[in-house]
Amino acid sequence: MIRVNFNNRQLALDRGTRVLELVEPKDRKNLVVCKVGAQVKELNYILSEKDDGMTIKLLNLNNAEAGRAYSASLRYIVAMAFYNIYPDVKIRFSYNVSRSIFCQSLTKSFVMSRAVDAISAEVQRIIEADLPIERVTVTIEEATEIYKKFHLDDKIDILQYRPEKTVHLYKCGEYYNYLHNYMVPSTGCIHNYTITPYSPGFIIQYPRHDLDANIPEFEEEATYCKTLQKAYDWAVKAKVQTVTGINRTIERGETLEFVQMCEAYHNRQLAELGDAIEKEIENVRLVAIAGPSSSGKTTFCNRLRIELLSRGIDPVTISMDDYYFDKRKISELQGRPIGQLDLEDIDCLDIERFNKDLFDLINGEEVTLPRFDFKTDQRVPGKTIRVDQNVPIIIEGIHALNEKLTKSIPKHQKFKIYIAPHGQLNIDNHSPLSVTNVRLIRRIVRDMKFRNCPAATTIDMWQSVRNGEFRWIYPNQENADYVFNSSLGYELCVLKKQAMEALTAIKTTDPQYLVANRLIKILKYFRLIEDDSIIPCNSLLREFIGGSCFNV
Repeated sequence: MIRVNFNNRQLALDRGTRVLELVEPKDRKNLVVCKVGAQVKELNYILSEKDDGMTIKLLNLNNAEAGRAYSASLRYIVAMAFYNIYPDVKIRFSYNVSRSIFCQSLTKSFVMSRAVDAISAEVQRIIEADLPIERVTVTIEEATEIYKKFHLDDKIDILQYRPEKTVHLYKCGEYYNYLHNYMVPSTGCIHNYTITPYSPGFIIQYPRHDLDANIPEFEEEATYCKTLQKAYDWAVKAKVQTVTGINRTIERGETLEFVQMCEAYHNRQLAELGDAIEKEIENVRLVAIAGPSSSGKTTFCNRLRIELLSRGIDPVTISMDDYYFDKRKISELQGRPIGQLDLEDIDCLDIERFNKDLFDLINGEEVTLPRFDFKTDQRVPGKTIRVDQNVPIIIEGIHALNEKLTKSIPKHQKFKIYIAPHGQLNIDNHSPLSVTNVRLIRRIVRDMKFRNCPAATTIDMWQSVRNGEFRWIYPNQENADYVFNSSLGYELCVLKKQAMEALTAIKTTDPQYLVANRLIKILKYFRLIEDDSIIPCNSLLREFIGGSCFNV
């Protein structure tokens, strides 16, 4: 017998009991996965002696890990539907606009638009059949043979980089697949989704944990969509659209060329930006730069300034941080104690003073800028400057693209830049790699190296960071005149060593283990680039690993 805590009750259970057996049948379809102790487990998880004394918590779609499992299970069913109807067609899933999954065909002769209705019907049939999804463990050799049967060559390729000698597969009827995530116990647990044609494939939407388990309304994001398409096209040309492609480049001894190629892609974007700003320099008075955490904004600003200097344009940079109210003032504005302030709210900034200073500078006035003294939590007088005509002012920050912040400046005098990594990278065709995970890995390495901040602390604050991004950054990204893709195809090969050291220090019983384990499962597939001397000193990656010529 083993004892567990379940629903605030102490239960004595037989070894071999499945977690799902503890749930009333009527409640099972509302659940996705569970936590046993600090670890995520599937509802079909079999309890054993090592679980004695553990607390079991059921997770529904209001939980982030449950949301990931739900999404993976839905992709599994879509892939199964394709195999049932079009067994020779290869498909690829990728993250897309409006927080959705995009499915496209990799088989050139296949016309996806003619298949959407048939696939939708087959997906619904599979769900209504409520077929069990069973986790099985096989050897690498057995997995290879199974993947051959289902024409999943990309999954065979990634097996050689798996450090374990066994593989977990998921079996549903006679169908096998593995999507690098936990799964629901049966197809009937997928009860809310949409499939919508979206050339040249279709969009899959599913409930989001941060939206109270609702599906967000689909929003067409033309600028963002074009950026993703450009990122995918470049990844295909550079053969870095999969982890296997990246690893093989390194194995061929082409690491230096690979690094330089990725850096050249950044250089090309900077040149495009320089052309665009130079062309409109008579109108552009303000260059506004925003992007989510760990996008490489600081280094980007330095490199953009150098790009403009090479064209005879000498921009002035103003720090938005110097316009923060002191915490006592923010406390009065928000009606909260100082320890509970939302410092990412746009109204924490002295918007009126910021607009007045910008207006005066652009109109040739001499202005004494403020400087925020973080030691005293007060603004003090800073440097006095005057900006010549045709000299743009650069501002960078979470609110830089928000019109409220720069309302005194006409729109035609602003050039807005959104920066974020937009890598269209997959572990395999059915398992897209979230750029949010890439940004978190960047931040973990940077915080550990420069802020003496362990990975557990970074993970703890990450959700708060994400909440601010969804509130203040993403709603304004479509206003950008240019989107800079800060992804570097080789970066996880470099970040791997330091990130793994930080992540493996988190114990299996720690609350941060869920996230740490997810990131470890991603990093383990990448070949390591140990010699970082081949990375240019002005690379955006230097902002996270050190050695930047900009001292960031």
